[in-house]
Amino acid sequence: MATSSANDLHLVPLGAGDLIDRAVRLYRRHLFTLMRIAAPPVVVSAIGWVMWTIATRQIFTTPDTATLLFYVLLILVAFALVAGGHILSLIVMGGASRNLVTHLLWGEPVLARTTYAAVRSRFWSLLGATLLVVMWLGLATMVASSAGYFIGIFLVIAVVFLSQVAPVWVSVIVGIAGGVAALAVSLWLFFFMAGKVAYVPQVLLVEGKRVFESISRSFSLASGNIRRLMAMTLFTLFATYSALALLIIPLGFVGWINGIEISYFGSQWPTWYSIGYQVILQCSHILLAPIWMLGLSLLYVDERVRHEGYDIELMAARELPEMPNLPGVVSPFAPALVTGRAPKFVSPPPQPQPLHTGTVLGLN
Repeated sequence: MATSSANDLHLVPLGAGDLIDRAVRLYRRHLFTLMRIAAPPVVVSAIGWVMWTIATRQIFTTPDTATLLFYVLLILVAFALVAGGHILSLIVMGGASRNLVTHLLWGEPVLARTTYAAVRSRFWSLLGATLLVVMWLGLATMVASSAGYFIGIFLVIAVVFLSQVAPVWVSVIVGIAGGVAALAVSLWLFFFMAGKVAYVPQVLLVEGKRVFESISRSFSLASGNIRRLMAMTLFTLFATYSALALLIIPLGFVGWINGIEISYFGSQWPTWYSIGYQVILQCSHILLAPIWMLGLSLLYVDERVRHEGYDIELMAARELPEMPNLPGVVSPFAPALVTGRAPKFVSPPPQPQPLHTGTVLGLN
């Protein structure tokens, strides 16, 4: 399959639609490679969910204490596998960022071994950064939920007051509008905070910075990315649940034939149906997780184009030799992909030279 060259990447500011369009086109071009990259952590999570399903359904029907202890231990192991699988997914997504950025800039092939080599090169830094990002996202969730909660309290008070002095339809309209406003404020707050750490893995591996330097750098890059990040999230969620709905149809049909009541919460599902549902859910994650890898890598390049003239830097890197490393001197003309703590530097492909026509300026 042909790969795009560096010249195929038009470094211009991307809107939300352009971002999703380019991510989908790159996804289609490298589908199976991206699935191989995303699969191992998801398989770990799937094994954990299967163990969790079996243990939680059998723990209340155990005949003796030894079996009860076994299922308790199984639940603990399952929890560790699920949590570890999700953390590994974030780490692998960070490792994939360097391979994807080098592909976007220089046309380097997207390969699973390249991604996992980048992960191995800075595994502990990626792990530390991932844990800090997860904690920050937890804080963002708390702040957004608290804001929605307080807005909801004032909304209820306003609706109760209006119901005493105004027609019912006025209270209904105010309630609906207030609910939409509370949801919008909560989402805006969450994505405002989450967007601040969206580029930590890219900075860590592409620019070779340390963990806290990467977080600080991500904060400085994240400006005006709320709408695009929100659009990317909503698109990925929609695509994930659409894929899940398509994959779940055969399982649901088999369950319906066997007289299973198909409910959302699945409290009455037999064990085999719950296991099948979890496996299919993880398969949908394998299919759609690469969208996040591509989207965040495109966002990172786009932010540098918007704020730092990254397109001009890349043009210089393609035409000029690598800057010499002088001790004690920090050049303002940093290379597009740094060396040092980052993985091996990838040189830009050679550019064809124009034919010499016999004149100094090459004019006819």
